[in-house]
Amino acid sequence: MVLGTGDGSGEGGTEAEEARKTAEGLGHLTGFGNQHSSEAVPGALPLGRNAPQRAPLGLYAEQLSGTAFTEPRAHNRRSWLYRIRPSAAHPRFLRTGNGGLRGAPFTETEPDPNRLRWNPLPDPPRGTDFVAGLWTLGGNGDAAQRTGMAVHLYAADTSMTDRVFGDSDGELLIVPERGGLLLHTEFGLLRAEPGHVALIPRGVRFRVVLLDGQARGYVCENYGQPFALPELGPIGANGLANPRDFLAPVAAYEDDADGRSVQVLNKFCGNLWAADYGHSPLDVVAWHGNHVPYVYDLRRFNVMGTVSYDHPDPSIFTVLTSPSDTPGLAGVDFVVFAPRWLVGEDTFRPPYFHRNVMSEYMGLIEGAYDAKAEGFVPGGGSLHNMMSAHGPDRETFERASSAELRPQKIDDGLAFMFETRWPVIPTAQALQAEHLQSGYDEVWQGLQRHFRP
Repeated sequence: MVLGTGDGSGEGGTEAEEARKTAEGLGHLTGFGNQHSSEAVPGALPLGRNAPQRAPLGLYAEQLSGTAFTEPRAHNRRSWLYRIRPSAAHPRFLRTGNGGLRGAPFTETEPDPNRLRWNPLPDPPRGTDFVAGLWTLGGNGDAAQRTGMAVHLYAADTSMTDRVFGDSDGELLIVPERGGLLLHTEFGLLRAEPGHVALIPRGVRFRVVLLDGQARGYVCENYGQPFALPELGPIGANGLANPRDFLAPVAAYEDDADGRSVQVLNKFCGNLWAADYGHSPLDVVAWHGNHVPYVYDLRRFNVMGTVSYDHPDPSIFTVLTSPSDTPGLAGVDFVVFAPRWLVGEDTFRPPYFHRNVMSEYMGLIEGAYDAKAEGFVPGGGSLHNMMSAHGPDRETFERASSAELRPQKIDDGLAFMFETRWPVIPTAQALQAEHLQSGYDEVWQGLQRHFRP
């Protein structure tokens, strides 16, 4: 597939209508971690070798490595790209403004043990695209040392037409909450709607076209080891996120023979750098490998749960995990609270009161969260850093403590969590934001003393 470089504003429809038509007609490759291959033009992908003396169709062969060459084969991530121009043919990058984007280490504020909660990010100024609309809430680790993570929000009302973005610091897990996205990547196109997540590997360049005029959501930037599916242990061979439900793009390329200017933005060690290219870098005609972007529908998550009493630990809801050097201790986990049945006998069914060595940022995609009756709305988020006590609010506790324990289907909400091994240090803008809720601690006030010795 050859693509134009705009948003598809052809005859017979608006840009958004044309983009929606393109998004709904996309083909995909399936399977997380597979060795995929795809070509937009027959014969563009060389057979039997990666770097022939002359690549087919006059293309350039280029390897994109997401892990060190010598990492174990099971963990190695790399792809071979066959492109119209090599990535090396670019002008000098210059520093540009970061806007609301920040990077680790996070040193603007001191670590804070208090529980925090935010309303949704306000609507952006007119003309704000995905990159300009990124707003950093906080994070941990060090991007230059490839450890830790960051929590970003985004709000946009404009598609990226002559701008392309790549993140050298980490991979991006994009969680749309409002408005669909058409992601033009070096590997092809992906459609991400609210209820989906999109995973863009480290270094992969892309631009974002809005399908509904407005877009808002969350981003987890993972500086550490690439996200992987969690081990299943006693669960066995099946369950949680099934690999075949992850969709990778088929090859599609942009060919700018007219030398049109495209601004390429690179996030490098926390800052944005920009260069003006005379062509689109999304010019990959064929590719093969496993360092590829994906989209996943969270409603396909195969939820595990109790069929007797009590709760399994919330780690049972892990979709993706970034392993650390300590087995079982994640740099960051992505956890989803998807529609599910609750059937536990003599069990307090909402999430229980808890203090955790891990730190938790929680967001809400739609509906309501079963542990919070008020104040936690789609687009909002809460931060409970390590050992910060949290759990159901008073109203939820009282209702759940006296509820008749019939089988109960939770299908009116879709929440998620970024859980990380280190405290999330908020940015100054997050602590000073007008949409930071005051009085969050009050949701636990009024919990009565019921002790009767």
